[in-house]
Amino acid sequence: MFLENVRKGLCSDCAALAAMLCTIVNRRTRSLHGPCPVTTFGPKACMLQNPKAIMHIQDPASQRLTWNKPPKSVLVIKKIRDASLLQPFKELCVYLTEVNNMIVYVEKKVLEDPAIANDDNFGPVKKKFCTFREDYDDISNQIDFIICLGGDGTLLYASSLFQGSVPPVMAFHLGSLGFLTPFNFENFQSQVTQVIEGNAALVLRSRLKVKVVKEHREKMTVQNGIEENGVAPTNIEKEVGKQIMQYQVLNEVVVDRGPSSYLSNVDVFLDGHLITTVQGDGVIVSTPTGSTAYAAAAGASMIHPNVPAIMITPICPHSLSFRPIVVPAGVELKIMLSPDARNTAWVSFDGRKRQEICHGDSISITTSCYPLPSICFQDPVSDWFESLAECLHWNVRKKQNNFGEEEF
Repeated sequence: MFLENVRKGLCSDCAALAAMLCTIVNRRTRSLHGPCPVTTFGPKACMLQNPKAIMHIQDPASQRLTWNKPPKSVLVIKKIRDASLLQPFKELCVYLTEVNNMIVYVEKKVLEDPAIANDDNFGPVKKKFCTFREDYDDISNQIDFIICLGGDGTLLYASSLFQGSVPPVMAFHLGSLGFLTPFNFENFQSQVTQVIEGNAALVLRSRLKVKVVKEHREKMTVQNGIEENGVAPTNIEKEVGKQIMQYQVLNEVVVDRGPSSYLSNVDVFLDGHLITTVQGDGVIVSTPTGSTAYAAAAGASMIHPNVPAIMITPICPHSLSFRPIVVPAGVELKIMLSPDARNTAWVSFDGRKRQEICHGDSISITTSCYPLPSICFQDPVSDWFESLAECLHWNVRKKQNNFGEEEF
């Protein structure tokens, strides 16, 4: 405003200079590289500093785990309703409590399984557990690291429990897919000991910071919103008739047409500029980690988790030229219903917290500064390509026969 007033009283040359200054002042200041990820994970874990880091950004291959203090508390997440995991769960908990003298946290509903509740031999170990309930108890500052037993869903669940800094996650492949779970359970004692001693390879899986702003149409209480610091809110932040909810998302944000028979019709903005309108079944906004999930099934490319990017993938678009695109991690996306949309849309976050989006509501998506530090079995590159080959059978085909000597 000051520059505009000055420009009115200047000559043409000076006015041109003032106009240029106005352009410089109004130019975007947001970095395309995304926020610098927080390198402290939970109360005690951090990333081992590399003195050869360039511009304070470490080579992903050199990212390794270390501890400020020896870890003492561990959260064990077990896939629910899977009888095959009961024995591994018991063996792991006995090893953590009796051999390593650690404090073990488990979700209360895990211990309600009759096979665990009625096991008298497991009773002394079970009495040492600390329990919690999702959306009720805040354990974000009490967990030093996490061990997941199951498939990829257990890692997504672990991410949802920590809406701020996430402790290091060690994931054992005991589920159906296991793309994100590189460890086998056979040698769990030595592998867990190695993590407790520190200096394990890490891959920082970026997450999306999502803000949903809804027009306040009626007085209601929503239990699903969780603030960034991991504390269950009391219950929704309200601003002049609006409801604001925030989520940290590891895989993807999915906006779809829900039960309606009409095409979804949503506008996608990038840094405040309308870039396109999605007409089809919906749109997927995913992290590199999520690129091998729903986005890959919808025809997107698979991106290594260390690539700083956000992927936008249409779901069955009503345009053959609408292909998936990759944008820099530092941009801010905003999704709203188009003014002429026939129906509402629905949104979900890593397949959870599904809710309806109406006219006037908005979904803002940026890269979070709180990544999920996933502990590697070998290193970020080897683990990723082995998962591609084993879980997705990437580029698997019958090999072409070579020429015989007589054919040359």
